[in-house]
Amino acid sequence: MSGKPRSQPTNPHVGDFLKNVPTSPGCYIYRDENKDILYVGKAINLRSRVRSYFRNSANHSTRIARMVHKIRDIEWMVVDSELESLVLECNLIKEHRPPYNVRMRDDKSYPYIAITKEAYPRVIFTRNPRKASGRTFGPYTSAYAVRDTLQLLHKVFPLIPCGKSWSGRAEQRPCLYYHMHQCMAPCAGMSDKAEYQGVLSQVTRFLEGKEAGILIDLNEKMEKAAEELEFEKAALYRDRVQALNSILERQKVLSEDGQDRDIVAVVKDERGAAIQMLYIRGGRLIGQTNYMMDGSKEASPTEAVQEFVKQYYATAPEVPREILLPLEIEERAIVQQWLRQKRGAAVSIEVPQGGEGLRLVDMAAKNAELALKTMALEIEQREEWAQQAIQQLSEEIDLPSPALRIEGYDISNTQGSLPVGSMVVTEDGQPAKDQYRRFKIKWNPEEPNDFAMMHEVITRRLMKLLDGDPKFSKTPDLIMIDGGKGQLGAALDARDRLGLSIPMVGLAKKQEIIFVPTLIPGSHEKGKPEYSYHEVILPLTSPGLMLLRKLRDEAHRFAISFHRKLRDKRMHGSVLDEVPGIGPKRRRMLLRTFGSIEGIRRATVEEIAAVPTLTMSQATTIKEYLRVDAL
Repeated sequence: MSGKPRSQPTNPHVGDFLKNVPTSPGCYIYRDENKDILYVGKAINLRSRVRSYFRNSANHSTRIARMVHKIRDIEWMVVDSELESLVLECNLIKEHRPPYNVRMRDDKSYPYIAITKEAYPRVIFTRNPRKASGRTFGPYTSAYAVRDTLQLLHKVFPLIPCGKSWSGRAEQRPCLYYHMHQCMAPCAGMSDKAEYQGVLSQVTRFLEGKEAGILIDLNEKMEKAAEELEFEKAALYRDRVQALNSILERQKVLSEDGQDRDIVAVVKDERGAAIQMLYIRGGRLIGQTNYMMDGSKEASPTEAVQEFVKQYYATAPEVPREILLPLEIEERAIVQQWLRQKRGAAVSIEVPQGGEGLRLVDMAAKNAELALKTMALEIEQREEWAQQAIQQLSEEIDLPSPALRIEGYDISNTQGSLPVGSMVVTEDGQPAKDQYRRFKIKWNPEEPNDFAMMHEVITRRLMKLLDGDPKFSKTPDLIMIDGGKGQLGAALDARDRLGLSIPMVGLAKKQEIIFVPTLIPGSHEKGKPEYSYHEVILPLTSPGLMLLRKLRDEAHRFAISFHRKLRDKRMHGSVLDEVPGIGPKRRRMLLRTFGSIEGIRRATVEEIAAVPTLTMSQATTIKEYLRVDAL
């Protein structure tokens, strides 16, 4: 008998779910005994697809059989069409990242060029095309190449090189860029909008790969200026032609037909699947990117390509006219229909069998193979370094077990105002960003006290561990406090009051000294444990210290970013904006009555309820929102 798990789960509740699955199109979600999502799928007929997983005759791969064995709960979402189920599936996978789905690893941000939506649009560099309010082009191979291209574009086309947004009204005198003929001075009200749009149209055509007409136009203007003896203007056009040719020389011509294409290739081995994307615009290679597919070790190359195409184009800023794939995918027809809808024009998904298309796919595959080897080497080196760091750190501070999970804590405030705490985590030496947590500190004295704030944060975190809060359910092997003996002592006191024995250390700034506490014998019997501290000094380049330093710096960054967010919110908004049922008129009435947010905070519920149009229930809600709680 095979050791492979049986495909039919033993939990009787699953059988009850199977009786009620509808025959409509939609998405299904499998959960385990802890209600964690295992897998998300879609189907034209939900009942048929879901039941197929639990038939005794089902011939599952090891990965799917293992997943089926864990299923304890089934959910489904019904939609009107297969196309809607495809979109829903992509969104659910991106949001929940289920472990048994093949998922595109999206841990890099690639450079793009964006044309903003403004009265006088700018051409800018961005790494987040989804947030760029305008049309985007890319992704490109490197940030350096994009910035260099933008610099040359601003020499060719007299747009806004200063990066500022202008309305076209006269707000200042024209700067040097205007006198150098590199800007049309919308800041000084000197730019004709129609002329500016004409230049912008040329930029768009160039970024689309339609540069031939632009070069012809510039050459004609140069010759005309020379004939009319306007040699300064002719020299300006000559310089623009040279700059444009300089950009074009860097872009390799891959296709003579001038088509816009995305080329997808896949390489699969026991380490997983690597996807290589080539971006061809106007027949020229403008960029390439590599993606690793998580959960793809036991998946087929076909599944890896299909899942990549769906997940990539769900958020891609641009869909080209043609997409070339290395192999046929099961959902080709519905994916093609979906992409046509996204693009608003025809989209063709092809699997070339020969000719130029096959040459391009083969070239991408060679790059994918190199990328897979490089990524595998990087992962191997990263894992080796992490293992050395954990082993060295655990030995140097004499931990009872390896520090596989380390939590780092820091406090941020401005002279005591808006104090916040951060908790960052490494697991197996790598950042576990989904485990990061942040705290709004309730302790609010007249003068700041970092020790008391650290005591509060550690108390609240460990209380949540004891209470079984699922967001804080993992017990750390080591807690690192950003600071010296004072902060570490406050954290130790918080831990001891809760009766826990989690190892803790402090990492002092500047000297990079690790403070390790040792319980003073007999102090525990007196009611309050007391500690002595010995210093562990490691070389600055040692893996163990570097692991702690990275964690400390990340805790500091995370705390600072949260503090700035709250500070900006206080400067530009009001806590009252968040209170449901309290509109602008009631906010103004409250502030007029009590003078400030602090005045409202000091008022009683009854005093707040006495404000015209407010009820006792609303007054209670306002008081609750004005109490500073953890996120």
